[in-house]
Amino acid sequence: MARNSCFFIGHREASEKMYPELKAAVEQHITEYGVTEFIVGHYGGFDKLAARAVVEAKKIHPEVTLTLLLPYHPSEQPIPTPAGFDSTYYPPGMERVPRRVAIVRANRYMVDHVDYLIAYAWHQASNARELVEYASKQSNRTSLRIINLYTM
Repeated sequence: MARNSCFFIGHREASEKMYPELKAAVEQHITEYGVTEFIVGHYGGFDKLAARAVVEAKKIHPEVTLTLLLPYHPSEQPIPTPAGFDSTYYPPGMERVPRRVAIVRANRYMVDHVDYLIAYAWHQASNARELVEYASKQSNRTSLRIINLYTM
């Protein structure tokens, strides 16, 4: 993650109603913060909305890339690069991570290696919320910037 990079984390049941806010946050990260690399998973509604917002932004900002985060080894669960994405990424060392915690561990890896986090998390007992709390603790030690669209 050499360039200014941003990861997305949010709940599966994110509503289409929040898309304009998400799209504006992506635009702000590109134009104000110089983000050129966005990374997103593909397991929930928020992930789909985030990918769509970046794909739209790429039409105006061709320097921007969109990467799909793979929590499972590509040979175990092959996933071709979806339309609109530039690449896929499988974090190093994930081969030794038990399957039941692979998504959580891959998400945590991304938080540890990006400059920005755009979140949409509110459920108290959820992996997304726990990751935002983890990221908040990390931001005290690093320059990680976090925006939670739910609190806005």
